[in-house]
Amino acid sequence: MSKGPEIFSNIGKKARDLLTAGYSSDQKFTVSTYSGPAGIALTSTAVNKGGLSTSDIGAVYKYKSHIFDVKIDTLSNIATNLTFSDVLPSTKAVVSFKLPDYNSGKLEVQYFHHHATFTSTVALHQQSPVVDASVTVGTPAIAFGAETGYNTTSGSFTKYTAGISITKPDAYASVILGDKGDTITASYAHHLDESKRSAAVGEIMRRFSTNENTFTVGGSHAIDHLTLIKGKLNNHGKLAALLQHEVIPKSLMTISGEIDTKALDKHPKLGIALALKP
Repeated sequence: MSKGPEIFSNIGKKARDLLTAGYSSDQKFTVSTYSGPAGIALTSTAVNKGGLSTSDIGAVYKYKSHIFDVKIDTLSNIATNLTFSDVLPSTKAVVSFKLPDYNSGKLEVQYFHHHATFTSTVALHQQSPVVDASVTVGTPAIAFGAETGYNTTSGSFTKYTAGISITKPDAYASVILGDKGDTITASYAHHLDESKRSAAVGEIMRRFSTNENTFTVGGSHAIDHLTLIKGKLNNHGKLAALLQHEVIPKSLMTISGEIDTKALDKHPKLGIALALKP
């Protein structure tokens, strides 16, 4: 919609994705089908997490710039997301709700400008409506932002966060003060080559209330156009690795694992995911 700064929730996202995306200790199987360029996309997912198996089926329909997303799981929960783009100039609206939880409804409005972005979310709780708002100002290269949440019933703030991000073609850095000022997180991600096949990332988080620091380093490397490997290690001894391979065009198999290097007698966490797409 705009070539301005990113929305506040995306500050630090590039580094977070390098450190978290794809890592899992679950067993997951996903099959997607499409009925045509302007048709419906169907996705069936089965997950085994901690011995508990769940599954769901979702449908996504795109009409012009609007998206209708519905998902039904084995517990009879229905999650719906309706996205309307450019209803007003440079504006996106997202309506989401879950059934049978009638208090789960949310309305989010995003406004994009060349030098600012604004988002506002209203949680439609009957007992205690909550309003979240965020604003980011700057450019695609450097952005400053803040976010706050307000409970209209108790008259209290549920959260307040501030952050800054710096983006270059081969690097990304961010600093976020969150948890009502209790934590500060700084991250830096850097592509090591012009083709962006290899990347390194570092993140440090300090929690002032417990005087605790968590430092994590990681990286990713595309061995070829079909295979990606990732790894990460933090100062608490948690070591994780990931292998992702495109077994057939558009279909990915991901194997990940994590061990506690300070407690090698514990069983490692292993996860596998297979996503099949036509």
